[in-house]
Amino acid sequence: MVFSEYQLEAAGTLVRRVFGWMTLGLSITGITAFALSKVPQVQQLLATNPSVTFILILIQLGLVLFLSFGLEKMSPQAAILSYLVYSFATGVTFSILFLLFTGASLALTFFICAATFGAMALYGLVTRSDLSGLGNFLFMGLIGLIISGVVNIFLKSSQVDFVSSIFGVIIFTLFTAYDVQMVKRFGLALYNSGADMTKVSIMSALKLYLDFVNLFLYLLRFFGQRRD
Repeated sequence: MVFSEYQLEAAGTLVRRVFGWMTLGLSITGITAFALSKVPQVQQLLATNPSVTFILILIQLGLVLFLSFGLEKMSPQAAILSYLVYSFATGVTFSILFLLFTGASLALTFFICAATFGAMALYGLVTRSDLSGLGNFLFMGLIGLIISGVVNIFLKSSQVDFVSSIFGVIIFTLFTAYDVQMVKRFGLALYNSGADMTKVSIMSALKLYLDFVNLFLYLLRFFGQRRD
């Protein structure tokens, strides 16, 4: 299929904006997590009050659902604000990771995650293979991960946790390539579509942000070194 110069320009603009917003979101999360890890009062609050962490997770889930299902009706400014608040709330939650794992292992896991994410994102951008067929498989895999995670809360099986971690890394690695290719396709279809590029870029950035964060968390199960 031959695309016009305007379609290619729109796709390039969208890809740049998406990665820009994703990078900003991850930066807010990382800076927030690191800064709050240095505040003993915050760490004590999170460590001794599980309800606070639970509330933060509910806020994050609410913002994701708000963006996913209310995007068409909200203004671009509301979409941006929701995304930034979500990134900050995630950073508050993630600050407790500095209590659980050594700084060196967190840094190592981050660089492994960044390298893996970058390689798969590049693949998603340049490959001529159609990755859309992965969508149903990845969605079913994601549902399986959620179910196994809930079940293992009661089983507390190390074997189930290990297998789930392997599948988690595989699923979110593939999700990265899949979602990046979808971003490129959205960009090609964006020209003359009437869609708001800011809102599309925020929603797409959120998907890639979630791919990165979940990949990091699953890799942390293998490379994270717990503090004594």
